[in-house]
Amino acid sequence: MRVNGKDFTTVWRKDGSIFLIEQNLLPFEFKIFESKNYRESCQAIKTMLVRGAIALEATAAYALLQAFLEAPKDNFWAFVDKAKEEIKNTRPTAVNLFYAVNRVYNLAKLSNNPVLTAEIEAEKIVAESIAATKKIGEYGEQLIKDKMNIETHCNAGWLGCVDWGTALSPI
Repeated sequence: MRVNGKDFTTVWRKDGSIFLIEQNLLPFEFKIFESKNYRESCQAIKTMLVRGAIALEATAAYALLQAFLEAPKDNFWAFVDKAKEEIKNTRPTAVNLFYAVNRVYNLAKLSNNPVLTAEIEAEKIVAESIAATKKIGEYGEQLIKDKMNIETHCNAGWLGCVDWGTALSPI
């Protein structure tokens, strides 16, 4: 989405940080929050700084990746296991969040290089969500006719996703 002439996604990662649009401040202020570790990412989820099933999915995948990156060599899996549970407890009804955490964790657990696997899988989750919501827009647009009234609820736009949106993508 373009804001003040610059393209943004709701959630993105650079190095070890996750960047999130502070949804609690909208529509009065547009500000980016930088989460430098998985605990800050958990707090962003808990306080609803980030909202919407798909945005939560991406944030959770990245938060678990942060935990993998932060984990000490000794006690590595104990640290990651604890972080995984903390992330899951941030939003107990967020099905997409659980999906992302379990997917990243389970694949990394089977890997000889769990950190790299976690990174690849977190990025895949985000890329897949962007592609899926774009496709929703392409297919859904064909269903919209002139003078139709369209009603949505919940977080159906790009802020509730990573890019595009679910219900709003076709519009």
